[in-house]
Amino acid sequence: MSLPTSQPAFSVADIRKTFLDFFASKGHTVVPSSSLVPGNDPTLMFTNSGMVQFKDVFLGTDKRPYVRATSVQACLRAGGKHNDLENVGYTARHHTFFEMLGNWSFGDYFKRESLKWAWELLTEVYKLPADRLLATVYQEDDEAYDIWTKEIGLPPERVIRIGDNKGGRYKSDNFWMMADTGPCGPCSEIFYDHGDHIPGGPPGSPDEDGDRFIEIWNNVFMQFDMAEDGSVKPLPAPCVDTGMGLERLAAILQHVHSNYEIDLFAALIKAASRETGEQDLNHKSLRVIADHIRATAFLVSDGVIPSNEGRGYVQRRIVRRAIRHGYKLGKKTPFFHKLVADLVKVMGEAYPKLREQEQRITEVLKTEEERFFETLANGMEILDITLANGVRVLPGDVAFKLHDTYGFPLDLTNDVCRERDVQVDEAGFKLAMEKQKAQARAAGKFKMDKALDYSGASNDFVGYDKLEATAKIVALYADGTSVATLKHGQAGVVVLDTTPFYAESGGQVGDEGTITSGSASFAVADTQKIKADVFGHHGMLEQGTLSVGDHVTAAVNTAVRAATVRNHSATHLMHKALREVLGEHVQQKGSLVNAERTRFDFTHNAPVTDEQIREIEARVNAEILANVATDASVMDMEAAQKTGAMMLFGEKYGETVRVLTIGSSKELCGGVHVGRTGDIGLFKIVAESGVAAGVRRVEAVTGENALAYLQSLESTVEAAAGSLKASPADLQNRIGQVLDQVKSLEKEIAALKGKLASSQGDELMAQAVDVKGLKVLAARLEGADAKTLRDTMDKLKDKLKTAVIVLAAVDGDKVQIAAGVTADSVGKVKAGELVNFVAQQVGGKGGGKADMAMAGGTDASKLGDALKSVQAWVSERA
Repeated sequence: MSLPTSQPAFSVADIRKTFLDFFASKGHTVVPSSSLVPGNDPTLMFTNSGMVQFKDVFLGTDKRPYVRATSVQACLRAGGKHNDLENVGYTARHHTFFEMLGNWSFGDYFKRESLKWAWELLTEVYKLPADRLLATVYQEDDEAYDIWTKEIGLPPERVIRIGDNKGGRYKSDNFWMMADTGPCGPCSEIFYDHGDHIPGGPPGSPDEDGDRFIEIWNNVFMQFDMAEDGSVKPLPAPCVDTGMGLERLAAILQHVHSNYEIDLFAALIKAASRETGEQDLNHKSLRVIADHIRATAFLVSDGVIPSNEGRGYVQRRIVRRAIRHGYKLGKKTPFFHKLVADLVKVMGEAYPKLREQEQRITEVLKTEEERFFETLANGMEILDITLANGVRVLPGDVAFKLHDTYGFPLDLTNDVCRERDVQVDEAGFKLAMEKQKAQARAAGKFKMDKALDYSGASNDFVGYDKLEATAKIVALYADGTSVATLKHGQAGVVVLDTTPFYAESGGQVGDEGTITSGSASFAVADTQKIKADVFGHHGMLEQGTLSVGDHVTAAVNTAVRAATVRNHSATHLMHKALREVLGEHVQQKGSLVNAERTRFDFTHNAPVTDEQIREIEARVNAEILANVATDASVMDMEAAQKTGAMMLFGEKYGETVRVLTIGSSKELCGGVHVGRTGDIGLFKIVAESGVAAGVRRVEAVTGENALAYLQSLESTVEAAAGSLKASPADLQNRIGQVLDQVKSLEKEIAALKGKLASSQGDELMAQAVDVKGLKVLAARLEGADAKTLRDTMDKLKDKLKTAVIVLAAVDGDKVQIAAGVTADSVGKVKAGELVNFVAQQVGGKGGGKADMAMAGGTDASKLGDALKSVQAWVSERA
């Protein structure tokens, strides 16, 4: 039962290619790995298996042009229900990121082909010894059992039936369910026996958790539909879903026991060793770093930037865990991002997106490293002090301080404590967390508006097609309380049974306008949702009286609405252009659309260049010039997904959604928009900035606002040209001439200052006083800047030979100070200490080297006394 020593080792790259080629030869379509961020699936944080991208096919809500598929899927299990993070680095087979080899049948072949092909690939292609393989089947799955024993020829003693072992009917390791109801069925797992020298027993035995028998491939047979009562009925088109861990298979084929010994990890661990200086390649911290560079790099390539919430928070936790392990190895400066190039070398061919985004991934990880290294040392110092003297439990308030002040996630603190055999008081941590939240809620209460108590019917929104409508008042509020009547001069909220006013949603501000009835006129300043389908019109009753039951005319301010919809429609075109120009990693992180401008936040780790901004503007304006009609269609989510419309991750959508098509952009959106792209008029980006780590913001204007912006710029240019006596066309050339003149004058001024200081320096030499063998000079130098102080200091040190010198200059209330000590005197007096002594007396501080130091101050009135104190200070130390 030993592996032949002559068997050629398969590299990880070989295994991937061989697997895909094998199933392609069996009529399967090779499907690329999908994103680690599941498309339009709020039930999953990350793609955790190969079948995720085919989930809709199994559920019957999607149909592919093929019935057989195969892929190598990038997967992540580091957050939510599927979380292996704490075990990574400490076991032979746990990873955050891993690759899943899989093949699927959508109503085509079933058990026989699936199992026979699995056996053929493992034994004839990968050439695993048949006597090292065994299989499990569901207790009642006689068909699979017979295929293994009678057709494939696996001995009956190596085919193990597993029954309901998880506390209920169909609750079994060998019965797979997608959810509590729906598609389900038995599965057959294939195990590899590492040999009797490894502890552990076969599946189903009391010691099955040992490392001897390792599952490598699971063949799931979806043949039933489970009802809510737990009963099952056959599916009309049974499917196959298989998954095999690439890393586990590679360990077997390469004759090693741990996944961390395979060629791919060997390369990454060697790189981690190079960057950290740790020479023991079996060190668990190197394993952690090697694993985590895969997870974090792939996450960045799929648009996940480190942040404090959601997927970004999981990303941050993984990055910081890797950094902490590097710190543990003595690496006190950023190193992790340097492994991206090594990762691209070993995985870039299989995942081209990784290679294309190498520079961006490196920059994102470097930024996160630099951010965390600023606080890591302080946090680790707190841990070291707290855990000294045999402490067995880390107090919860300390764990919370590390989390809240130093950015240590709780699991990172747990990681450190586990290595030192220390428990963390997680109950105390949660108590401190709740206390802080309660304090925040109490402090913020005065800012919160009182919720309006409304229990009536939903209103009918007609604002997509109308800007004016007749309606009836169904509720009124003043000071947050329901009232029957609003009177002249009162501020309040009006609720109508029908309204053309759009309530703030999806980043678009609420409409303004008027609600009138006879002599009554209510000015609507804003429209907000009281509930999902009830709009409240906030404003002031400027004339007359309004009462519940009154019939009114509701009219939206058409000019403000038109300006707002121009900006909103342009935002959709800009979003698409940003993704085209900057990359598909761009994801919306927030927006604000009003009548003046659109503000759009998105994931991107570098400033958008002027060239990129011009390209984005060109693409959007080209869409506007095409002047195509927009289309908004309401449909169910299934139909919307089939259109390919962009859906924002984290957004909650109902059963029916509104698909907006504007130009080449297609997104889900409930907002109001222009009828044709040409209605936008003109698009211009007016600002670009960073708002958080990995998040940029652009602001843009459209229509009349864009024209006004450009006219304002034109006026500024003309005024500047007039001041410089140049034409606007020659302005840049004239500015260059002026700048050259300024530089020339600055050089002349600097030269004159130097001559002045030099002459002053000669005069000052006579003021030097002998103090215990040192010539001490402390004086004010008129009209000097920092450079002049330094230059004069150097000249005086050369002339005075053995000396301690303090020179100061004043500009308004600000003081600049230079202290110098000749080389033969630094053993007695340190310039850094001296300059700090003087600076503190004038409201400042400073420091520097032993022979030369600079400082600043803010109280020039005390400079004279400060300079007089220098002799006594030197005398005490000389």
